[in-house]
Amino acid sequence: MAERQRKTIVIGHKNPDTDSICSAICYARLKAEITGKEYVPCRAGHINEETQFVLHYFGVEAPELVSTVKTQVRDIEIRETKGVARNISLKKAWNLMQDANVVTLPAVSSSNVLEGLITVGDITKSYMNVYDSSILSKAKTQYSNILETLEGSLIVGDANAYFDQGKVLIAAANPDMMEYYISKGDLVILGNRYESQLCAIEMEAACIIVCEGAAVSMTIRKLAQERGCTVLTTPYDTYTAARLVNQSMPISYFMKTENLITFEDGDFIDDIKDVMANKRHRDFPILDKDGKYRGMISRRNLLGARGKQIVLVDHNEKNQAVDGIENAEILEIIDHHKLGTVETIAPVFFRNQPLGCTATIIYQMYNENNVQIDKTTAGLLCSAIISDTLLFRSPTCTETDKTAALALAGEAGININEYAAEMFAAGSNLKNKSDEEIFYQDFKRFTAGKVSFGVGQISSLNVDELEALRERLTPYIKEAQKQHGVDMMFFMLTNILQESTMLLYVGAGARNVIGTAFHLDAEDEDHVDSKSGFVVLPGVVSRKKQLIPAIMVACEEL
Repeated sequence: MAERQRKTIVIGHKNPDTDSICSAICYARLKAEITGKEYVPCRAGHINEETQFVLHYFGVEAPELVSTVKTQVRDIEIRETKGVARNISLKKAWNLMQDANVVTLPAVSSSNVLEGLITVGDITKSYMNVYDSSILSKAKTQYSNILETLEGSLIVGDANAYFDQGKVLIAAANPDMMEYYISKGDLVILGNRYESQLCAIEMEAACIIVCEGAAVSMTIRKLAQERGCTVLTTPYDTYTAARLVNQSMPISYFMKTENLITFEDGDFIDDIKDVMANKRHRDFPILDKDGKYRGMISRRNLLGARGKQIVLVDHNEKNQAVDGIENAEILEIIDHHKLGTVETIAPVFFRNQPLGCTATIIYQMYNENNVQIDKTTAGLLCSAIISDTLLFRSPTCTETDKTAALALAGEAGININEYAAEMFAAGSNLKNKSDEEIFYQDFKRFTAGKVSFGVGQISSLNVDELEALRERLTPYIKEAQKQHGVDMMFFMLTNILQESTMLLYVGAGARNVIGTAFHLDAEDEDHVDSKSGFVVLPGVVSRKKQLIPAIMVACEEL
């Protein structure tokens, strides 16, 4: 069986910003164009208002939300053992198992719903442990199964009818003796003796099987028709026919139908390992999200399980990455931040440039690979650069970013200044949002030595709105610190027009860290409000280039 093509997820960081979302979408498009393989943009968190505006403006659907990239059942090789009907014979089931080299067959309905499982062991038991001569009727065996198993021909009767009353016997005695052991509804295996055939029919047998391909006379046929007796012929002798006939029973009589252990294709491998280890079953059925049968897996399949294929954009720190990243197979990292803590199993393609935005790097890669940038892609990439550089006001912005954004604005057909004003206004529209939603709209965690801290950020053109947010978030930042269990928590309320930030802080040593980082004295009333827990940082707008490095250095001095 040919290996199915694996898709690759392109994903940004948790609490994604516009660059994280737009870069994932645009890089997935680029990779698909270059390789012809499936690259799927995804997101690791909820989309903020600014990004929603961008996606709506350019008519792009939001990437799929992925909360974890832990290895799932759908990521491993699922053996596509075909489901069978519950009424097929044991012999047919056995042959299918041999042909497919499997030991378990799933019985499914016409709508592909799992109804039961039949194993090689079940078939063996049915053949070795059956001493009940009535079991063929108890199993409600269809005549079509008997015909198939004995390679026979139907002379009289309906192949779709069932043998469901009497016992099975061989007419070895003379006709006079047969009268004493043939009962109404029995199935009689016999030879070409006319008298035996006649006796069986007269004793109201449900079916007679004539062996060795012997001809059946017109008289017998007519009488059988009148008495409602099914007549079959088989090329086998009576011994072989008697030995084989039980193999015509339907698998439904022997298969397991209750307390089936099944897994869904969305289940995580870590969650099912213990279940599989504690059961003696060789194979386990896999169902899709709608409960329909998909295939089978065994413990052996888990040995070769490979994680999801992932491309990371706009981050390379483990604590910012989607949950389960340690189980994933990271193929590439495209980023513009400092080197972080993501570990990979094998060497990866890692492109990291000191630019203001990941989208600028992706713009370069489109050009390097001579892939045309359509209007929508240009709009997304331009929006990402506008967002990350605060329309070129951020100190992280380079001439390369500015040149790329202006070129992309032309391709997208937008007036960059007017569009940026609309985009920032949408991003600062926080009506009807909870404190939690606002706080985590753009949030990241960091570690400096033994010190852990989190930093959130909101940018706005409106001074009054930022002041109102300060009053709302000052109490909430304490809750956020407890939730994350970090030493310190900070929140940047950035005024884009004034190019300054009100920085909220909480945590032991947080005030000293900020004072050390930005050389502020406690008496500096223009910039510090110790009682309310915030400082004003003129000229500070970038979390990545201005705030985080300064805090990192200050933490080392603690």
